[in-house]
Amino acid sequence: MDRYRVAPEATVSLADFDPADTGGIDKAAAKAETKALNRRLEDLQELLYAEGKHKVLIVLQAMDAAGKDGTIRHVFDRLNPQGVKVASFKKPTAKELAHDYLWRIHEHTPGTGEVTIFNRSHYEDVLIVRVLGLVPEETWGRRYKHIRAFEKRLADEGTTILKFFLNITKDEQKARLQARLDDPSKHWKFDIGDLDQRKLWDDYMVAYETAISETSTEQAPWFVIPAEHKWFRNLVISRILVEAFEGLNMAYPEQTKDLSGVVIE
Repeated sequence: MDRYRVAPEATVSLADFDPADTGGIDKAAAKAETKALNRRLEDLQELLYAEGKHKVLIVLQAMDAAGKDGTIRHVFDRLNPQGVKVASFKKPTAKELAHDYLWRIHEHTPGTGEVTIFNRSHYEDVLIVRVLGLVPEETWGRRYKHIRAFEKRLADEGTTILKFFLNITKDEQKARLQARLDDPSKHWKFDIGDLDQRKLWDDYMVAYETAISETSTEQAPWFVIPAEHKWFRNLVISRILVEAFEGLNMAYPEQTKDLSGVVIE
């Protein structure tokens, strides 16, 4: 999966990543493997929760309709809700705007034994804030350094951080938005404001390239995920997650009491 990982200090051009990549695997095989990986991830998450030593933060960023919700639904569907949280970051409230931009983020980071998924994240403050000109360049320009320091702090305190950019084309976004518009049962997903953001596609691509280049580090790497084929998106993310969880070398806590004589009546 290193082909999708952005090396520290690399200068990213999203044109170098094929959103329709399938890695030479067919859909049926990919779905079968993903199902097996989901079972493995279920076991690993239970182990993470039981051991109570590690924390995992997963960041999902993408343009509208790229599949953040679908990724959560299909990749994490077998995980125990007791040890998993999903945090979504919408437009900041007045109270949140009265604090620094990371204030509302920190309280949602995972505790020991937990997995937290950010559906959008602190990166909105160098993406939409930049593209819409909500703060001056001097302000958003220094935030990359803040974010690197914030994530290093989390990593130093035992958090494994994995950041995924779901990569689709503008044409694919058009098709997915049109599908929402054509299906009355999906109208709740359609936001007319998405069309205004779509007009700024090129600006967002530049903002994403800068954000990923500036903040993909050894302890908090970015992965650019081919997301035009949902089944391949799910496979790639599942592979990366299982590899990362297995790399934690976890073990169930040792039982310190002798239970050999316990009888349950």
